[in-house]
Amino acid sequence: MILITGGAGFIGANFLLDWLTQSDEEVINLDVLSYAGNLENLVSLNDDKRHIFAQGDICDSTLTARLLTKYQPRAIINFAAESHVDRSIQDPEEFIQTNIVGTFRLLETTRAYWSTLENKAKQNFRFIHISTDEVYGSLASEDEAFDEDHRYEPNSPYSASKAASDHLIRAYYHTYGLPVLTTNCSNNYGPYQFPEKLIPLIIVNALAGKLLPVYGDGQQIRDWLYVKDHCAAIRLVLEAGTPGETYNIGGRNEKPNIDIVHTVCALLDTLYPRADDKRYQQQITFVTDRPGHDRRYAINSKKIERELGWKPIETFETGIHKTVRWYLDNQIWVRNVQSGTYRKWIDKNHKERAL
Repeated sequence: MILITGGAGFIGANFLLDWLTQSDEEVINLDVLSYAGNLENLVSLNDDKRHIFAQGDICDSTLTARLLTKYQPRAIINFAAESHVDRSIQDPEEFIQTNIVGTFRLLETTRAYWSTLENKAKQNFRFIHISTDEVYGSLASEDEAFDEDHRYEPNSPYSASKAASDHLIRAYYHTYGLPVLTTNCSNNYGPYQFPEKLIPLIIVNALAGKLLPVYGDGQQIRDWLYVKDHCAAIRLVLEAGTPGETYNIGGRNEKPNIDIVHTVCALLDTLYPRADDKRYQQQITFVTDRPGHDRRYAINSKKIERELGWKPIETFETGIHKTVRWYLDNQIWVRNVQSGTYRKWIDKNHKERAL
């Protein structure tokens, strides 16, 4: 049995669904069900006894300890995080609480549990911490991609909070010997992503006839990783990764944001044409850039490729086609996750940035 945190969120839900298609090993899913945590992501598991859901916060050490004692998992995978940069600018305290305090309390509870395990179980136990390439800061166009030895230079409250959590993970390995591993991934995209991130936001706004907001000049470059390729990498890290190590996971797809928007618009033109036969690209609008917006991220994945044999399966072309198709086929899901609170936040955010 394994325990995952944040298993009702975007990456966590995809990992859980993929895990249970490939394994009969049970999963305890601890999720607080914040705005981005949605059990509708896991509706296909409603009658699956291998999925044990527990609603709760990783800051709640009593609950976590109770779950560990009851279920005795062989591993923990920590997906739980506040992860949207814009939200961290408007409300950084939530990010400090979840990403730093939550990770600390989860580590402390895990250390106490791990210390009670018998020799073999203790030796085989693993704690996987899911982090981000944003902890490394921003790259110039001529810079080499981030490798695992790149210095940390976070530029937003979000990335700073994740950097702090990464440092805690490292400290618990070197100080206590807790068998932890960290993965730093590039921008994920795919099914079940909450529609405030770039790709689902563009799809959802396009279908609703709304403007498609692009920050600044749209030339911010990101490395795009299809979420199911990310999940496959995490499974390999759990199976064969070396405790104490960090593994960077990237999609080999560096693209400017404006190119992503144009690609999505072109796919929608083909798969779901506008009733008036106009092109979705006409809905693009440039808005004021956000403060401290990193210019470029790029991930060097050679370590995980060399040591664990992982490579992404999806090209950006195949992955984005699958993603757009999924959102077109699941418009009821989109409507259901767009609560009044979400609409109020996203409208306020982009209204304030309109040029």
